[in-house]
Amino acid sequence: MPDESRTFYELMRAQGTSRRSFLKFCSLTAAALGLDPIYATRIAHAMETKPRIPVLWMHGLECTCCSESFIRSGHPLARDVILKMISLDYDDTLMAAAGHQAESILDEIPRKYKGRYILAVEGNPPLNEDGMYCIVGGKPFVEKLKAVAADAMAVIAWGACASWGCVQAARPNPTAATPIDKVITGKPIIKVPGCPPIAEVMTGVITYMVTFGRLPELDARGRPLMFYGQRIHDKCYRRPHFDAGEFVETWDDEGAREGYCLYKMGCRGPTTYNACSTTRWNGGVSFPIQSGHGCIGCAEDNFWDNGPFYQRLSHIGAGFGIEATADEVGAVVAGAAGAGILAHAGASVVKHMRGKPPSDDAARHSGDEGDRP
Repeated sequence: MPDESRTFYELMRAQGTSRRSFLKFCSLTAAALGLDPIYATRIAHAMETKPRIPVLWMHGLECTCCSESFIRSGHPLARDVILKMISLDYDDTLMAAAGHQAESILDEIPRKYKGRYILAVEGNPPLNEDGMYCIVGGKPFVEKLKAVAADAMAVIAWGACASWGCVQAARPNPTAATPIDKVITGKPIIKVPGCPPIAEVMTGVITYMVTFGRLPELDARGRPLMFYGQRIHDKCYRRPHFDAGEFVETWDDEGAREGYCLYKMGCRGPTTYNACSTTRWNGGVSFPIQSGHGCIGCAEDNFWDNGPFYQRLSHIGAGFGIEATADEVGAVVAGAAGAGILAHAGASVVKHMRGKPPSDDAARHSGDEGDRP
């Protein structure tokens, strides 16, 4: 088992990393987390002084896409997170140990580091048939999950499966697949939804916890605000087309070739909170909307049951603080322009009248001036 007493910095130096490269890493990490440059110093101090945090990464009902995403993190690199920043003591997908040797770790770490380890959960527990739809190491996953969570300092729910239930919990949900926050109580739970989550979001959450020794600020649903504080729609590069009422009507029409908004093709960007439109995927290369496909809302609850993926959403506002529906946005823009002209005209009348005596001629003159915007 790795030596958790060694710090991140000690491990980097032992592997030949220079002081200059270490400080550059801290600066880039601060930037990746959206922090001011001054926080690079705090990150460096944390990496130099704090021992690595033991992490137990458990798997329930899932497809392992969260792990697949995690190992593709570009900054920080997944290898740096796993080998230097944390002590990943258990992960039945990545670990070399197997059988009784692997399962004994789930008893040893909670006993040795009570209240000082993180439980990361990928997937969810099924509750029907006493949990028999998911057996790990000869025991129902739900039993092992509760036991390991009991002494954890915090729990991370990786992906839509652990956070909301995802496809396993979609109707009719015969196994009674259940989000982990419905099973684990009395522990802080950080939800990192997505199917899968963005790699840098996953490593960013861990980096924040290691650096500052606390949970990141969460929204009302338990998601880190630094990554889930805005809708994809809010920072989407196609947003100006939405506000202008310019939409793709059919796949590969002229609007699609011009990069118009995909709302009418079922894009869930207006109702989905995630960092896709800012952090993007594959090292910041692209995200689904940029590739020509609407957002399917995989970071939101019940996205499998929220209607066909290519059916437009209803009652989603458009533009200027989202006051009107997409079909009305053209009229809103036109109305706003007309209102602006009238307001300017009215202001001109008032301004002119304040400087003139209230005679009929002056009033007529003011009206003539006001007619010209």
